[in-house]
Amino acid sequence: MGAWLRKKAVDDVDPDEVPTGQISAAIIAEADGATSPSEGTVAVEATSKTDVESTTTGPADLEQALADRQALIQLCLYALDRARSGGVVERLEHGLAGIGVRALRPDGERFDPAVHEAGGAVATEDPALEGLVAETEVVGFADHDRVLRAPIVIVYAKKAQ
Repeated sequence: MGAWLRKKAVDDVDPDEVPTGQISAAIIAEADGATSPSEGTVAVEATSKTDVESTTTGPADLEQALADRQALIQLCLYALDRARSGGVVERLEHGLAGIGVRALRPDGERFDPAVHEAGGAVATEDPALEGLVAETEVVGFADHDRVLRAPIVIVYAKKAQ
């Protein structure tokens, strides 16, 4: 794209409608479901000294950004728990994965009480299945290596005789 967008006079513009940074064309295309190759960026040129100063980040800005990130992640998890559409769930999970938050579905893995929460058991006669996760009832999530929510799982257990 290469063109710069200039802000109008402050009085003419609603602050909520002014772009505040660079957005990759690839990100926009991905959000719209397009698969076109990435082309340039859309940027906002600083028009005054205060615009330039406001882009400087300090420790307080970093703390606020991290707090905002955590709040958005929690909001997405809340929305995922209530989503009725598979497409919405897929999009939310894809977006979260893009920032390092991955869904935990341990189906077929060995049950580990340190990282899984048992929600029930299903009887099996196959000794090879005993102790494995049969099904994930509630998807868990991890932010990089930190577990945000343990998955709630159904575990294969030896059938009572």
